[in-house]
Amino acid sequence: MTNWLEHSVQVEVDAPIDLVWSLWSDLEQMPRWMKWIDSVHILEDNPELSRWKLASSGFEFTWLSRILKIVPHQIIQWESVDGLPNRGAVRFYDRHGSSIVRLSFGYAIPGILGKIMDNLFLGRIVESTIAADLERFREYTNKIQQGKS
Repeated sequence: MTNWLEHSVQVEVDAPIDLVWSLWSDLEQMPRWMKWIDSVHILEDNPELSRWKLASSGFEFTWLSRILKIVPHQIIQWESVDGLPNRGAVRFYDRHGSSIVRLSFGYAIPGILGKIMDNLFLGRIVESTIAADLERFREYTNKIQQGKS
């Protein structure tokens, strides 16, 4: 039996949608602001697939992810096809000079792990980490705009 935990976090970024989109759509840049993401590699022979590695506190997970939908400046949707089961979407909202980034995702917790860990506790840790990641993205975007990348 597998439990799915779902989360949704958003941030407003004081940057135009073109810049916000260009940073997020380059998946290999994500480790710059996503604390737990150790690496992302787009597969050369199939650019719809990417290999992800999550590493934190001695834990390491990998998965192969497939892009399901891309609408420029609006949405990137994915699901894992191998490894750590996960799915989600990042949505972009143009606020004419600023942008809202909304990350919604879910991941499967194997039954045995769900019994060991309190899913609510795990969910709070993941959600607070992702909120901090989005805050790092806002700061990273500000540095890019100021020419300090």
